[in-house]
Amino acid sequence: MTRVLVTGVGGPAGVAVLRSLVKRQDVEVFAADMDGWASGLYLVESARRRIVPAGRSDGFVDHLIELCAADGIDVLFSTVDAELPGLAARRDELLAAGTRLAAPSAETLAVCLDKYLLAERCSPTVTVPVTRLLTGHGRAYDWDFPVIVKPRSGAGSRGVRVVADRPALEALGDDESIIIQEHLPGDEFSVDVLAGLDGAVIAAVPRSRERVDSGVSIAGRTVRRAELSDTAAAVARAIGLTGVANVQLRYSASGVPALLEVNPRFPGAMPLTIAAGVDMPSLLHDLVIGEEVPSKVDFVELANVRFLEDVFLDPADVLVSENAAHAEGPGE
Repeated sequence: MTRVLVTGVGGPAGVAVLRSLVKRQDVEVFAADMDGWASGLYLVESARRRIVPAGRSDGFVDHLIELCAADGIDVLFSTVDAELPGLAARRDELLAAGTRLAAPSAETLAVCLDKYLLAERCSPTVTVPVTRLLTGHGRAYDWDFPVIVKPRSGAGSRGVRVVADRPALEALGDDESIIIQEHLPGDEFSVDVLAGLDGAVIAAVPRSRERVDSGVSIAGRTVRRAELSDTAAAVARAIGLTGVANVQLRYSASGVPALLEVNPRFPGAMPLTIAAGVDMPSLLHDLVIGEEVPSKVDFVELANVRFLEDVFLDPADVLVSENAAHAEGPGE
């Protein structure tokens, strides 16, 4: 029996990982979030619910190491971008506490979480849209408008803008935390990738994003397109991926899949990939603890739609936290 802690269980990715692992008879699952109203906390027994500091807070990693040691956690799954760099940087300390971190290396995370570095790393291997920093040199490039302007770091669609013409681009001035990127006209796909601890790609599952809400796919389908799977696998090898990542691709004007970004964590739409035959949380658990897994895992074409689901509980059972998202806000 292994003990697993999943963080970020207020989000769809955390819930997806929880629901995968709680089905196993050989895994004891703990759930953690900074918000006592996080729904995933209440998918596990009350004795296994934990409140943790915000992922960006100074004491977060120290708290997690102490928590893992106290609870005897064997495997830690973090599903939050902000938590991952700090945890990966102190992977050895977690291991000394008896906990294996189910996440990519610190180097891989650094590349993935900086879209400019990612474009530079992958451009020799796969098609990447023209990408420049928002500087005088970057603006001077002979762009075909419109172009995309977005932060070098950040998840989802936050801060992404379409810039229609050169005067509008020039008006933005200089900001090296922003990139300018060629606008690709084709359809967008996400590819969920699982790589072994040796970097060998075990599965690459492309899926469409038919409906998106707040950056998360709420309806889609898995698709069997070799060019998508092959491109995502090449990206995974280029960045040295071990574990799970979500590779976002969009077709170029010439009909070639081009890399947009890589989210080096479980995506919110993971339930579709699991249902299609590739249970990535469970497979990654086995990889991390040294169990044998297949060298390749295939999937079927499947569609999904998502709906809101409630968990009902006694108000006294709601955990108290300093970061309650709606502690003083109006109800819905």
